[in-house]
Parts: sequence; C-alpha cells; structure tokens
Amino acid sequence: MFGGLGGYIIYIVLLMAIPLWAQSKVKNTYKKYSKKATSSLMTGEEVARKILNDNGIYDVNVEETKGTLTDHYDPRKKVVRLSSGNFHGQSMASSAIAAHEVGHAIQDAEEYAFLKFRSALVPAASFGSNISFFFIIAGILFSMGNLFLLGIIFMSAAVLFQLVTLPVEFDASNRAMGQLVSTGVIRNNEERPTKKVLNAAALTYVAAALVAVLELVRFIMMYLASNE
Repeated sequence: MFGGLGGYIIYIVLLMAIPLWAQSKVKNTYKKYSKKATSSLMTGEEVARKILNDNGIYDVNVEETKGTLTDHYDPRKKVVRLSSGNFHGQSMASSAIAAHEVGHAIQDAEEYAFLKFRSALVPAASFGSNISFFFIIAGILFSMGNLFLLGIIFMSAAVLFQLVTLPVEFDASNRAMGQLVSTGVIRNNEERPTKKVLNAAALTYVAAALVAVLELVRFIMMYLASNE
C-alpha cells in the first residue's frame, strides 16, 4: 500500500496534514465571516430561537457555552449550545453555525434516520476508538491474528460512526441554508458567504472520515498480508 519506507512516510504526513488543513480552512473561513454582519443583525441566539419557533420546536433551549467553535446540539438534554462569539454575534458565521446546530434539533424532532442510527452507534464507536489500537498492537507484537482481527472489528465500529456522521452533518447544513433564507435571516447576496462557512465546517467531518477509512484499510491489508 505504501511502496516502501518513502511511501509510508508520505502516507503518515498526509494522515496528519489532511485534518490540519481542514481545521485551518474552518478557522480562516470563520474568522473572515465572523467580521461581516448579516442584514438582519440578529444574534446567533436569536437566529436559533427563531428557527426553532418557526418549526414548532419549543422544548429545545438555546444556551451559551465557553470556547470558540464549541457549538453543538445535545439531543439528550434538548439544548443548542452556542459558543460565546456565536451566541452574541450578529455575523454571517454566527447565523450559519446557529442554524446548523438547530438543523440537528430539527432532525431530532423529525426522528431523522441517520441521526438515530448515529446515536445508537455512540457506545460501540466510543469503545471501539478507545480499545481497538490496544488489540491491534498486541496482535502485531505477539503475532496473534485473532487479537489483530478483533482490533480491526472494534475500529470498524468507530469508522462506521464517522461515515454515518457525514449525511447527518450535510443534511443539517442543507436545512440551515433553507431556514436562513425562508426566515429572512439572510438575503440573496448573503447566501454564498453563508454557504462557505457551512462547507468549511463540513470539511472537518470529511477529513476525519477519510483518515479513519485510510487507517482501517491499512490495518486490514496488514492483517491479510500477515495471513498469506
């Protein structure tokens, strides 16, 4: 798979570079559009609350949380949490991110299949991501194929979670754009920059999924090679 030591080094560099590039893209895009206010001058909190109300969702709270780009939706507590900058901000970035997180709340309310599937995968994915490398390393060190294979199976659960996350995030972004336009939070000339924020955020999930798949494929090939 790597074409010798040189190929392996290139692979490792790419493995590290892909997520770093995605994170850099997100930060730069967010920084740019967090300085540009929307015509509606609504804060992220107001955007979130309006979209929730317009969709008849009154059991979801909107709260401020610490940090930068720590925004998320908690389906267990029915809370949209927005980082301080987005909670109080009136920018295109704040509106886009608030709408995206509310997109997840709408998914939850509508029992969106992929969201339910991802939630069901959380225990297995969490366990798999924490324990898989121990089994894989032990299998390699002690030449125990069964341990190696068990590690791959556990890793597969974590990779599946990453892959299922993609349609969940893309759907939330699509919902966000639709809601921002239909509610009048943004105007026609603001759609393109708002979409850039949403697309940049999606890159982090694509990068994570790509890295996870590459690593899984690498270990599967190593396992197959060890059994030839």
